[in-house]
Formats: sequence, structure tokens, C-alpha cells
Amino acid sequence: MGSEAEKSVFAKRRKAPVLILASGDKVRHLTVKPWMTALGIAVAATLTMGYFGATTYLVLRDDLLGASIARQARIQHEYEDRISALRAQVDRVTSRQLLDQQVVEKKVEKLMERQSALTDRHGKINELLERAESVGAMQPEIPVPATKPTTDDRRASADSPFDAILGTDTKTAAIDPIITRALGFAPTAAPDSPANRADRIFSNVSLSLKSIEQQQIAKIENLRLGASEKADAIAVILRRTGIQPKDADSTEDVGGPYIPVNNPTGDKFDLKLTQLDLALQRLEEIRSQAMRYPFGNPIPGAMETSGFGYRKDPFLGTLALHPGIDFRGGIGDPARATGAGTVMTAGQASGYGNMIEIDHGNGITTRYGHLSEILVRVGQHVETGDTIGRVGNTGRSTGPHLHYEVRRNGVAIDPSGFLNAGLKITSLL
Repeated sequence: MGSEAEKSVFAKRRKAPVLILASGDKVRHLTVKPWMTALGIAVAATLTMGYFGATTYLVLRDDLLGASIARQARIQHEYEDRISALRAQVDRVTSRQLLDQQVVEKKVEKLMERQSALTDRHGKINELLERAESVGAMQPEIPVPATKPTTDDRRASADSPFDAILGTDTKTAAIDPIITRALGFAPTAAPDSPANRADRIFSNVSLSLKSIEQQQIAKIENLRLGASEKADAIAVILRRTGIQPKDADSTEDVGGPYIPVNNPTGDKFDLKLTQLDLALQRLEEIRSQAMRYPFGNPIPGAMETSGFGYRKDPFLGTLALHPGIDFRGGIGDPARATGAGTVMTAGQASGYGNMIEIDHGNGITTRYGHLSEILVRVGQHVETGDTIGRVGNTGRSTGPHLHYEVRRNGVAIDPSGFLNAGLKITSLL
């Protein structure tokens, strides 16, 4: 009995653990074998021993950890230094750009001021040009050779020449069309710095503005020469007729405090402008004088029937002085004033019949005799070409004609000198 019980105890086996895996309706049973348990225990023991071994190694070799930390710190410092260097470089580039932009803006401002001055000068030239045209002082223009830009100067954009420098739109730059035309060059593919590009652009613009300034000065000088030549020609004609012209720079009957011309900058344009103004003043003065004197014809196109000088008297048949020129005309034909002046006489005069006498100043007077009708009164001012009377046959006359005289200080002189001079001076007036 006892042996059977002992046999049954030793013969009883422990049941192996079972893992039940359920997934939905499926159920699986996994039996954990002893070798699986031993393998798990061995892996866990190995990992635990490795962990403790590594920890012990790191604790014993702390210099490796310090070296790693130092290396990380060094890398971080190098990175920060590089960032600081790049930031400083960016600041330098930004500062240089700002400085270059300020320099360019100053240059643009100077160019705009110069362009504005040229525009103002052009307005002044137009005013003097109108004066010169009114007095007939225009001359053929003197061509001014234009300065050609070099190939290296053709670096700016044709659409917005200042965009490459300032980074702005052309509307912001507010460039005048004259400057825009001067900067209208084709861009090139070669890389270039903004400073060099700006220098070339401003150099070219300066050359263009200088060319415009030279053209303006040449036009002023051309006008001055024309005015001076015409004034000199009129003065020569006046002197040949015995009239001493009074120039604008005459020192007769003038005066006042002395105030010298202040031109510290030595502006050539202003000097030329002043010279032109003085030349036009002189021409206007001489033209005004010439238009007062009797250089016209009292009956334009009429034939001369008797000249100035000694002739046989038509009534007495004896030699006598004829103090004027007779012009053939029909009764009622207009008799015109040969110069501007004031009527001194308008009525009957012995031998002249109906006569008009006009004072032209400087001792010069003209007489118109044998008129059928007088159309002016004493004291009236007349201009050259005004109709002052009608041709007639009054007084000591043998037929309808106009007797015309020119007198200097009351003495009759040959009118043909004034008539011939009038043919020359008319083209100058």
C-alpha cells in the first residue's frame, strides 16, 4: 500500500503553463515550454549584466563623457561664431549699400538740379529768341558736335536707368525726358557692381547735359553775333546818310551809382546771356532810330520826274535849285510818311501849295508839296507808311505830282541818299 502511494506521487506530472490568445471569435492556446522560460531568463540576465557593465564602464571612464560634452560645446561655439561673422558681414554689406545709395541719391539730386537749371536756361533762351525774331537777329545755327558715349558706358537699362542703382521705379526717380534719353542704353550680360554702374551712368549723363549746355551757349552766341552784325550794318547806313546813331551803351545823358556785376561762379551761360541781352538792346535802339528817319518812299513804285539839284526852272526858264525830288502821280493818289515823326506844318505854303512838314528828330525834317488834300493836323504823330495826304497840283506846279524834300537843320539835302539807304535798310528792319 505504502509503495503504491509513493509511486503515484512520483508519477504525477505538473501541467505546463498555457497562454490563451483571443482575437475576435478565434482563440489560440500557446503552451509555454520550459526551454522558453529558460531562454527568456537568460536574455533578461544578459541585458541586465550588459547595462550594469556599460554603466560601470562609463562611471570608471568619465573622461570620455567630458570629451564628448566639450566637443559638443566647441561645435556650438564655432556655430555661434560663424553666425556672428555672417551677421557682421550682412551688417557691413547693408551699411555699404546704404552708403552707396546715399551717394547715388546725392548725385541724382545734383543731376536734377543741373537739369532744372538747364530747363530754366532754355526758357530764358526762348524769351530772347522771341526778341531776336522780332528784331530780325536770327542767324543760321552753329552745329555743336555731340559727345558720343563709349561702349563701356552703355550699361544702364533702357526702361529704368536708375533701378539698377537705387532699386526704385523710374517714376520715383522723376527723371526728366532729357536725362531719360541720355540714359537710354542697352544692358549687358556682364556682371557689374552698382558703384561702377552708377559712375558710368552719371558720367554719361554729365556728358549729355554738358552737350546740351554747349548747344544752348552756341545758340546764344549765334543770336548775339546776328544782333551785333545787324546793328552794325544799320549803324553804317545811318552814318552814310549823315545821322550819328545813338548806341545803347552811349555815355551821353546817363548816370547813377556804380554797382559792379557779381558773378563769383564765373557762369559762362549767364555771361553770354547778358551779352546777348545787351546786343539785342543795341539792335532794338538802332532799329527804333532808323524807323524814325525818312528811309521810306512817299509814293512806292512811282517814277521820278525831276531830281535834286540845279535845273532849268519850268516857269522862268532860268537856272534854279530844285530842293527835292518830284514823283509822278495822279490826283488823289496817297502820299505816305517816309518816317515816323510829328507834323510841324499842315497847310498852304508859298510855292508848295498844300504842304505837310514832319519833324523826325535829330534835325531831320521832310516836306510833301502840291497836295490836293491834307489828312493830318499840326502836332499829330505819324508812323512810317501812314497816309498823310493826297497827290495834287496845287502851288507852283505844272501838273499832278508830289514834291518831296528832306532837310537837315533847315537845309535841303538830296533825298536820294535816304531813298537808296532805305532800300538797303528795309531788309535789315
